[in-house]
Amino acid sequence: MGFAALSIERDDHTVRITMNRPQRRNALSADHLVELRDAFTKAGRSDATGIVLGAEGKVFSAGHDFADVSSRDLAGVRELLALCTDVMCTIQSVPQVVVARVHALATAAGCQLVASCDLAVAAESAGFALPGGKGGWFCHTPAVPVARSIGRKRLMEMALTGDVVDARTAAEWGLINQAVPDEELDAAVDDLLARATRGSRTSKALGKKTLYAQLDRPEADAYAVALEVMIAASQTEAAKEGMAAFLAKRRPAWSD
Repeated sequence: MGFAALSIERDDHTVRITMNRPQRRNALSADHLVELRDAFTKAGRSDATGIVLGAEGKVFSAGHDFADVSSRDLAGVRELLALCTDVMCTIQSVPQVVVARVHALATAAGCQLVASCDLAVAAESAGFALPGGKGGWFCHTPAVPVARSIGRKRLMEMALTGDVVDARTAAEWGLINQAVPDEELDAAVDDLLARATRGSRTSKALGKKTLYAQLDRPEADAYAVALEVMIAASQTEAAKEGMAAFLAKRRPAWSD
């Protein structure tokens, strides 16, 4: 499968998806979104344990491509934003751990893209913004995953002011996991991914799916979801091997 706006590399157990449309600031046109969805779908079906989403150029992603948006009528914009939502949901639905490698500014739907990844590491020179608040098209959909990462008051500040939040602040707010010196970005991404992909692949995939299923539900509903999954998971080969290895004081031998 060839991609015009992405480069895809397989590095051992990791698939690296890199947005490569620097001349358009990696803006998310419909064609670019289709490629992202297809790349994540393909990676999700592979035996990889992790996926890294990165970008080339001076901007991680500037969000929606206004040249594309402005040419569409109401039905066309609905189709575009539904596609964008599908991409974000696909990232969270693949069984692999997905880490955003953010080397530069991520704005609007680009910030949404970072917030939709399971984990995120940013260079200290990176920044994050929902700039619609100071423009004419408010960042309604980008605010959805951002809100679930940083909380109401911080979301309101980002969404209403449109100001850029630096990487250190983004880490303090919970939008990303770490902000590191620029030259340490790749090492930090690889270290976090290695720690997050330890253990049984099938157990991790079920865990990720269940985490997203229970997040933001009332506590009683969240327990109802997690309880049944954990009960069923206790009988899987991975759970039995993990417990047996612990009791025998040996390293587990994962079959997956």
